[in-house]
Amino acid sequence: MKLSERARNTPPSGIRRFFELAEEMDDVISLGVGEPDFSAPWKARAAAIHSLERGRTSYTTNRGMLELREAIADHVPRYGLDYDPESEILVTTGASEAVDLALRALVDPGDAVAVQSPAYISYGPGVRFSGGDPLPVSTRAENDFVMTADDLERAGAADAEVLMICYPNNPTGATASADDLAEIAAFAREHDLTVLADEIYAGLTYEGEHTSIATLPGMRERTVVINGFSKAYAMTGLRLGYALGPSEAVDAMNRIHQYTMLSAPTTAQYAALEALEACQDDVEEMRTQYDRRRRFVISRFQDMGLDCFKATGAFYAFPEAPYDDEQFAEDLLQSEGVAVVPGRVFGEEGHGHLRVSYATGMSDLKAAMNRIERFVAECERGRAET
Repeated sequence: MKLSERARNTPPSGIRRFFELAEEMDDVISLGVGEPDFSAPWKARAAAIHSLERGRTSYTTNRGMLELREAIADHVPRYGLDYDPESEILVTTGASEAVDLALRALVDPGDAVAVQSPAYISYGPGVRFSGGDPLPVSTRAENDFVMTADDLERAGAADAEVLMICYPNNPTGATASADDLAEIAAFAREHDLTVLADEIYAGLTYEGEHTSIATLPGMRERTVVINGFSKAYAMTGLRLGYALGPSEAVDAMNRIHQYTMLSAPTTAQYAALEALEACQDDVEEMRTQYDRRRRFVISRFQDMGLDCFKATGAFYAFPEAPYDDEQFAEDLLQSEGVAVVPGRVFGEEGHGHLRVSYATGMSDLKAAMNRIERFVAECERGRAET
């Protein structure tokens, strides 16, 4: 069978490669998965079960159940956002579909799309699937991986059509303050960039409050905000996200959505509705646990002598590797049975770093950090002997 050039040129996920290696081994502790170790809150699960028992298994409207969109509209003011549930909110099959729809709605063939780097691995392929050309915008550890106007200028982002940002960030755990975002927003306004803001980790911010770039002057009309239920609500397998934006953007996304997906999963929509209305205490408890783990992991890396900037969001640490990040990750897996992800899979600025997820139980986390510390010490002894 002849495959398309697009498919032939799409590389396999660098993250999945390490998962597959780990699956072939015994006694592996995985710190590579970007997925909560918690189950979805019981009340959300019960709502999903109840919806099935009541036979609610039909399609919903393309945009998602109005009751759910209204609940989303009532929820997002905590981030300073205000959207009309009738025309400015679209419920999608995971935040990933929302990102894909936004790119296909906003990008024409040949358009440059400025993409924060390091970045979630699907952004680059998603841009190419839409016909655009990814333009990496490098962020650096010395700036806590926060994008600056100078970064945008150096990357040539002034000539882009769309700017993609993700705060709190996967893979680095970086967050951006209102002042940080104001600098990015000023650049976007000056150069007439549309902004695609992936805020799926907004509910997992540990120091200060999450700020959405869409709340800044002149940005609501040029920004599509992505969020969902996978991370803060531990509902990854239910595949439910949403997009917020000006009605013309949401209308365009919905036109694509109605042909490719029709509607988001009905059962998941009932679970999400209950999650918004009754599960905020569960979210806060999970956030508290992640924060405890975050402080533990960063402290342990620093004690090992590995540079690790203080991540303040999501559930990732991004320490520097003692040597080549890909080789270190392979050696660590083979020697100690700990799976982490080499930073290079997230872009050029990820080279020399490791993405370490602390979305795992504290007992496994302690055991994994002990194994990493032992391996790093062995590496240091080996270098000293040579």
